[in-house]
Amino acid sequence: KQYLDAADLAVVAAYFVAIVVVGVVASCRSKRDTIQGYFLAGRSMNWFMVGASLFVSNIGSEHFIGLAGSGASGGIGVGAWLLNGPIVIQLLGWIFVPVYIASGICTMPEYLERRFGGKRLRIYLAVLTLILYCLTKISVNLYAGSLFLQQCMGWGLYSSVTILLAVTGVLTVTGGLTMVMYTDSLQAVIMVLGAAYLTIQGFMQVGGYYSMKEQYLQATPNLTYVQQVYNVTMNVTDSCFPKPNPQSFKMFKGINDPKLPLFGFIFGQTPSTLWYWCTDQVIVQRALAARSLSHAQGGTTLAGIIKVLPLYIMVMPGMISRVLYPNDVACVPGKHCLDVCGSEVGCSNIAYPRLVLGIMPSGARGLMMAVMIAALMSDLDSIFNSSSTIFTLDLWKRLRKSASNTELMIVGRLFIVVLVGVSIAWVPIVLQFQAGELFFYILEVSNYISPPIAAIFLTAIFWPRCTEKGAFYGGLIGSALGIARLVAIFLFKPPKCGEADTRPAFLTSLHYMYYAAIIFTVTAIVAVIVSLFAEQPDPDSISRLTYWSRNDPAPIAEEIELKPITEDCQQ
Repeated sequence: KQYLDAADLAVVAAYFVAIVVVGVVASCRSKRDTIQGYFLAGRSMNWFMVGASLFVSNIGSEHFIGLAGSGASGGIGVGAWLLNGPIVIQLLGWIFVPVYIASGICTMPEYLERRFGGKRLRIYLAVLTLILYCLTKISVNLYAGSLFLQQCMGWGLYSSVTILLAVTGVLTVTGGLTMVMYTDSLQAVIMVLGAAYLTIQGFMQVGGYYSMKEQYLQATPNLTYVQQVYNVTMNVTDSCFPKPNPQSFKMFKGINDPKLPLFGFIFGQTPSTLWYWCTDQVIVQRALAARSLSHAQGGTTLAGIIKVLPLYIMVMPGMISRVLYPNDVACVPGKHCLDVCGSEVGCSNIAYPRLVLGIMPSGARGLMMAVMIAALMSDLDSIFNSSSTIFTLDLWKRLRKSASNTELMIVGRLFIVVLVGVSIAWVPIVLQFQAGELFFYILEVSNYISPPIAAIFLTAIFWPRCTEKGAFYGGLIGSALGIARLVAIFLFKPPKCGEADTRPAFLTSLHYMYYAAIIFTVTAIVAVIVSLFAEQPDPDSISRLTYWSRNDPAPIAEEIELKPITEDCQQ
């Protein structure tokens, strides 16, 4: 098995030197002893840095591993998420951010508190967001990054995780959001150029797109080899034998497709996408760090343009990898897959690192190693910083109203350590679901938790009549529905290949995207009904807090869009 050589490691070392230099410069420029300097970069970032940071914060190692793996397993269908994302992200810049800036908030839970009053919605959203980060973002990123290190270096899972956390943690804890966004800008360039180079090399290996398309539909493991080496008895008609889907090159399939049902994607996936791009702290925090509204909008436009690239530089390389290495990437579930990648359910997740190690020359492999680490670090440091922001300002500040800036800084950094510990413990669970495909695991878990959040923010911003009681009880019922099914999928594990599926019908017959549409609809309906029976909000209490009132005159002390934050984040 091929690993990185000395030349590769030299390139990786050079990359880290560059990152450290950029990080040190950014640290010197950042005001890390204040809330605004550490958490929102002083609201001084230009449109390019905002756009690059939005892209890199979204595209982490789980996308290199997950998107390429899903491409290897099922074709270009996963690219549908790369087409609706650029559309939804424009809603952030042109609808949501103007309201956020007008309201003068620093975190998403803080917006709910200002919009509705009271504390419980703020605490509700903060807790729900941190759960999402643990179950999806951090745990999946750690696994994806460690998988790449395992393939490239031969290290163990937890030693890889430790090294990744050590490097990322140092950069995040020392520099705050200013360092994150400066390093994101550098890593965005490295990421796109390196992945584009690999894509070109991959297509050259298989003879171009049309040749790849023909070969992909025939890419199955060598049955004779598998039977002789692994003593597996089966034939090509066996249900466990990994065969390419005949519709692999069709992005949108039927309404009952097991992975991407058309109506489920439109009505069920869209709320989750809206939550991610328009209300998730990791994403919105970058837009709020812009020096003005126009720079925030320019950043979202740039991010939307380059967001379509992963279809070509991640999904298609995964498909090329299956063509070139079908015995590894398209392994037979069971003993064969377990020996190849340590997972019995499938090895499509190794498609990208396998391609890197297989076709790139010495030195270039090191560059791609740096790209993968860049993706991981960018995603993790973004999540760490945003999680720390939410916990510090939305939870700890509620408990310790007299906490000093120094205390808040220390608590925020210590919370990162706790969050990482919980996420590491969750890593083994990730591999049991969605046939080991990381990207679809993220989607399923997110679709059980995020729709109520999207519904609450939509009603809060577009319907002035919505009340605190309506939003809270709507979110509570929607979250109860989502968590009930989330607990069920962990209690009733999916069967291994060849085993009978004994799970309850509401898990097997109702796709999670359709269930997400139900959660979103129920949340919105409950919020509307309860609000109509409650007292109508005072217009002055929602001034500058809805889309329709965002241009109301600001108080003299709050020229929010162009002035840096003073005390807003601490109130």
